[in-house]
Amino acid sequence: MNAYRKSLDLIYNLRGSETGLRFDLRLERVSAALALFGDPQHRFRVCHVAGTNGKGSTAAMIHAVLSAQGHRVGLYTSPHLEAFTERIRVGKRPIAQAAVASLVREVAETTRQASIALTFFEFVTVMAFLHFARREVDAAVVEVGLGGRLDATNVVRPSVCVVTTISRDHEHFLGTRIGDIAREKGGIIKPGVPVVFGALPPAAKRMLHRIAREREAPMREWGKDFSVVPRPPDRFDYHGREWRFEGLRPGLRGGYQRHNAGVALATVETLNPVLPVDEKAVRAGLASVRWPGRLEFWPGRPPVLLDGAHNPGAAEALVSEVRGLFGHRRVRLLFGSMGDKGWPSMLPALCAVSREVVLTRNPSSRGAAPEALCAVVPPGIPVAVVEDPAEAISRLMKDRRRRDDPILVAGSLYLVGAVRAAVLRGRRARDDTSAAGRGPVR
Repeated sequence: MNAYRKSLDLIYNLRGSETGLRFDLRLERVSAALALFGDPQHRFRVCHVAGTNGKGSTAAMIHAVLSAQGHRVGLYTSPHLEAFTERIRVGKRPIAQAAVASLVREVAETTRQASIALTFFEFVTVMAFLHFARREVDAAVVEVGLGGRLDATNVVRPSVCVVTTISRDHEHFLGTRIGDIAREKGGIIKPGVPVVFGALPPAAKRMLHRIAREREAPMREWGKDFSVVPRPPDRFDYHGREWRFEGLRPGLRGGYQRHNAGVALATVETLNPVLPVDEKAVRAGLASVRWPGRLEFWPGRPPVLLDGAHNPGAAEALVSEVRGLFGHRRVRLLFGSMGDKGWPSMLPALCAVSREVVLTRNPSSRGAAPEALCAVVPPGIPVAVVEDPAEAISRLMKDRRRRDDPILVAGSLYLVGAVRAAVLRGRRARDDTSAAGRGPVR
């Protein structure tokens, strides 16, 4: 087993310890660990991004625009789809496997000597900040893992904070009321630091505005300080306080991505005095963004749509996009979810655009049992259970009776990652077989 594989085994094993520490979310552990390395998180500017949905895509757009200008920018997101290295990037390059192995050894040994026990996410956060500091980035775009107030990333001193959206998710940890969830997300807002708000429900807006006013944090609000105007078929105009751009083309599919793009541009606009960006970089950066597993469409027979929708708000947005993409055609739904997610409302919502449902086990220790999911599938919709996601997608794609019926994969980014990897493996195997059958080229 190589060093990289061993390092992943070490940090993945920390996920077991999170069960006990999950209900003791606090910043002391990660703060103490970072202090052992001289607080690397304070050596670069930070854009801190929270929100229920859209924060990963928004972070990717901010990162892409700043990078297109030539700034050296890190990006820290979670979870990954296929490779751990996706979580930590500088520019377009994910962290190297050798760097992962080296950082894991260093952080593990240093924290062990200091008797500091970190959770998986805390450990990886320390790695990310160390990597960014040593690569001497100008700035890092940091996505919150869970909530905000007590998230391991909330040890940074940001130049700007962002809250993309607020809806119900992680209710066991953040609360069941929108105002309570907003309070936790708003915990990233720092005194005197500008904050950008996306479109928010009234209760969330009231709570976040109160926090921002108490901390004297200047606000930029969706619909007041910035907005986007759709320009069919796939462009939009951006109107901000200082910027007005027309005919922008986002690299990401979906109407909701225009909202995310607006939030991203308002954030970059806020940063412009310290990290200048011109219109050319805005256009090039937005157009270049690729964020696999978020309304990712693969044409063919059958066509496949992959989306990491994993809470009720995201599922409702996905239903709208499916109708816009396929019209009255119904999809064949492959669904799996975390057990602690809102699948009892997510699955019925997605069934509204589905002709049949295949339930599978989400590839995570917290995955919901497919048999339990069956109970919420509306009557009249054919449903099957296939435990293994790779086998499930293979069956759907090989069904010759339905070659023209689109397949929708949703419910979890972990599921989308597993299915995506399985489909790519199948395509590579077919390509290799075809090449071998053709024989050598003379």
